Amino acid sequence: MLAKRVILSVVAAVAVGAFASEQAAAQSYPTRPIKMVLPFPPGGPTDVTARMIAEPLSAAFGQPVVIDNRPGGAGGTIGAKAVATAEADGYTLLYTPPGPLVTAPAIYKNVGYDPVKDFAPVAMILSSPQLLVVNPAVPVKSMQELVAYARSNPGKISYASPGFGTQPHLLGEMFARVTGISIVHVPYRGAAQAVTDLLAGQVQMYFENIPTLLPHVETGKLKALALAGERRHPQLPDVPTTIEIGFPGLQATYWTAVLAPAGTPAAIVGKLNAAINDILRSRETVASLAKLSAIPMIGTPADLAALMATETKIWTELITAAGIKAE
Repeated sequence: MLAKRVILSVVAAVAVGAFASEQAAAQSYPTRPIKMVLPFPPGGPTDVTARMIAEPLSAAFGQPVVIDNRPGGAGGTIGAKAVATAEADGYTLLYTPPGPLVTAPAIYKNVGYDPVKDFAPVAMILSSPQLLVVNPAVPVKSMQELVAYARSNPGKISYASPGFGTQPHLLGEMFARVTGISIVHVPYRGAAQAVTDLLAGQVQMYFENIPTLLPHVETGKLKALALAGERRHPQLPDVPTTIEIGFPGLQATYWTAVLAPAGTPAAIVGKLNAAINDILRSRETVASLAKLSAIPMIGTPADLAALMATETKIWTELITAAGIKAE
């Protein structure tokens, strides 16, 4: 009995010591630059919004938050894997849209990480509904006309995506399935390249977040046909939602989040979450996101985990039903 008490006392002491050590580490964190990995190239929506968070986070912590673009792999999985296998000390973070977390793992046999087991959710950042646009050379003025044109010209419409397995890719697949049309998927290594070819007419159609497409819609270089959200957008009042047009199941929201390697001390995750939420509450950030047609998503690490679980269920069901597999 005495030996058991001694063992329990030692275990308790170790636990208290570990907790105290973690708290001390969190209080002094960070003491050196933080690397924020982006799994897509510069110039796209992920890059733009990541820098909006990195700069004020640097100011809040008094340490540089350095953006590290690591494009490539299956739908952004190279960058995600780099973070999943990094040291869990809070100095390597992942800033990512849904693709590498909820769709790529369902499409590819081995992405090199488990999105649930290998990451510690830190904070949600923003959300913005996806917009369907076409090149003006496509002779249509509405989503219904696009469907009719595609049916009359099977295989003639190609649609871009920022990568195989990304949300725009799956939205295009969903669009084809619910309408019964035949369209061709053309994956790119990021949104910037996809938009460039869309403007040039190399591809005809694209689902992407509003900030990326709005400037080209406003100048008439692209035609906006539908918004895959629940309500119309104030910057695009004449563009109907997919619900209004009769496609209520064709819904998707672009969102971004910050994660750390699994095992990162909870106190450090909590400190990051609090700092990021403070940034998202600021008038400057709210105004900047509004200019990008996005809204802040303030919440806890548990809220991010729940979002990932919900999104994974939705898109995995589509991937399974459509038989989407790695090429």
